[in-house]
Amino acid sequence: MMQHEDPQRAVPRSGRAGGGGGWAAFLAMAFAVVGLVGLFATYAVPVPLMRALTRDAMLDEALTTATAADPAAALAAMRPRLGEEAALVIDGGGPLGERVGRARTEMHARLTAEAAALAARLRMLVLVVTALGGFFGIAVLRFGRP
Repeated sequence: MMQHEDPQRAVPRSGRAGGGGGWAAFLAMAFAVVGLVGLFATYAVPVPLMRALTRDAMLDEALTTATAADPAAALAAMRPRLGEEAALVIDGGGPLGERVGRARTEMHARLTAEAAALAARLRMLVLVVTALGGFFGIAVLRFGRP
C-alpha cells in the first residue's frame, strides 16, 4: 500500500503565508530603522545649545574689549566672529554692557526657537519613519507570500 503525503505537510513552514522567522526578522529590521533614525537624531539635538554656548563665549569676550587700549578697534576686529550679534554689539547705542546684554537676550530667544523647531522636526521624522516602516513591514508580510 502506498502512503500519500499530506500536501500541507510537504510545504516547509517557512514557505507558508505568515510563517517563518525570516519575515518576522525582516519586519523587526523595518522597525529597527526607526531606532537608527532616533539615534542619528540625537546628534542634531545639541546643535542649538552648542551654538548658544559658543556665542555666549564670544559675547563675554566682547565685554572684555572695554578694557582694551582701543575698545572700538578691538570690537571691530571681532565683527566676523560675533556673527549676527555684531550689529547690536558694535553698531548699537548705549554702554557696551547693555548692548551685549541685548544681543545675548536676542540670541538666546532665537536659538531657543531654533531648538524647538528642530525638536518638532525630529519628532515628525521619527513618527513618519515609524509609520513607513510599519506599513512596509505589513506590506511585505501581506504581499510577500510565495
